[in-house]
Amino acid sequence: MEKQAAETQLSIPEAVLLGHALVSRVADSKGIRAFFIKGPASVIQGLRQPRISGDVDVFVAPSDLEPMLQGLRDRGWRERPVDPDSRTFPKHSVTVDHPEWPCCIDVHFRFPGMESNPGDCFELMWANTEDLEVAGQVVRVPSKPLGILILALHALRSPQLPACSQELEFLTDLTQRESYGAAVLDVAQSTGSLAAMRPFLEDLRPVDATVDWPEPSTEWRNRVMAKEPGSARLIAIAQAPLKDKPRMLFRAVFPRPEVFLSGNIYADMSFRGRLRQHRARWARFLRSLPNIVRDLSKRRR
Repeated sequence: MEKQAAETQLSIPEAVLLGHALVSRVADSKGIRAFFIKGPASVIQGLRQPRISGDVDVFVAPSDLEPMLQGLRDRGWRERPVDPDSRTFPKHSVTVDHPEWPCCIDVHFRFPGMESNPGDCFELMWANTEDLEVAGQVVRVPSKPLGILILALHALRSPQLPACSQELEFLTDLTQRESYGAAVLDVAQSTGSLAAMRPFLEDLRPVDATVDWPEPSTEWRNRVMAKEPGSARLIAIAQAPLKDKPRMLFRAVFPRPEVFLSGNIYADMSFRGRLRQHRARWARFLRSLPNIVRDLSKRRR
């Protein structure tokens, strides 16, 4: 019986494709406008090189976040624990999982780097979506210029990572080859993404386009600066009002259980298990400390 169960278990690629169909049906049943970002749809569109996606990324309007989550809860999906520190980690999505599915679903209601009002931003993005067949189901996905914008913003959070650097190189070549520069620039302007997209777009914009590049937001600068484990918390503590610093320092040293569970929902939360996780957490932090000091020094300058 166990062998039969193992043989019928969904693989991750199968689950991700079927997950798109599932989420699309949930959205349709509740009259929710939803479109899928990144993942296999981007590969089908030619915006990404072939790769295996580990989850389903869907975008909804902020006002539709709770109805979408409820529709998934009704089908056995559950929200994963998250770090409650929203100052250090501003929320942009909710992740849900299912005990019988090997993938997660990330429900996005805003996207880092897009500084326009999230509700207005969704309307502008929705106007730049199109139909695509995934797993036998017609779903909504970004237009190619919007898809390039989303993928570039995602990679620009950590451009020092080889995978992100390769993605930016691929997107740059695609944008130049297909002459998408003007269209991507237009979507970036309408979604308030110019500041975050400047490193990508500055050399890809049309030669006759004059752009008034705004300053990046504090949230975006912090995301790009936080390259090492623990650096995001140090940056948040440094920027926090004096009255909030003691509490934030305490929680940095003694995190809530959700912090460990957010990385592994099966984490051992016994007394000994927590001690082991604390030890591993501090080991990661100490190994990265020289790089954190270097990065924070650059930020101060």
